[in-house]
Order: sequence, then structure tokens, then C-alpha cells
Amino acid sequence: MYKKRRIERQHLPCFLKVFNGINGKPMGFLGNVSADGLMLISSLPLMVGADFDLLLKTPTEEGPQQDIVLRASCLWCHEDVTPQHFDAGFSLQWAPPEYGQLVSALQQYFSFHSLPASA
Repeated sequence: MYKKRRIERQHLPCFLKVFNGINGKPMGFLGNVSADGLMLISSLPLMVGADFDLLLKTPTEEGPQQDIVLRASCLWCHEDVTPQHFDAGFSLQWAPPEYGQLVSALQQYFSFHSLPASA
């Protein structure tokens, strides 16, 4: 069911920490990201079907970090290939415009661009 993605997700292992939006405690790292959802890599399994407030703390060029708060539903969770780690897939219920900007920036950063042919 989840293999029919409209947009290919970008692979993003262990670059950005994800925190619990309620208590600020670390939950894991972003594994993949798209405009409609994300994958979280965590040391604990997460409850499937539950809604979560997630907090991303992103660096900015100006200096202080930018906090992006998301509301997402956990669609699936299974053990990662790395021992004692779990992958959880989330569907976004609500995200601010800054999340879309983050997705675009990460897609550009992690994409391969062909160079123009030299004459």
C-alpha cells in the first residue's frame, strides 16, 4: 500500500534530530523526508496509529536555530537493519510553510544535478 509514492523521498540518515513536540525529549533522527510525510529512525518502537507532535530543530544561516513543529500520524513501525533501532513512517496532518522550505532545501542538497556539457 505504501509502495505507491507520488514523489520519491530523499534519503536523510542521521542529519537532523527529531524531538517530542510536547516535552522536548529526543525521539530519533530523520531517515527520509517528503512533502507529505517522513521516516523517523528511533531507538524505541513507536505506537502505530498514534498522533505525534514532532519538533525539528534546524540550523539557519543567520545563526539561531529554527524550530519547526509538525503534527503527524504514525502509519507503520518496524525494526531497522541496525540492531536496537526502529523505523517509523509518518503521514503529516499539519506542517507550517517552513517544513516545505526544509523539504525543498534537503531535496536540492541531496540530489544529483547533471553538469552542462562542455564545448
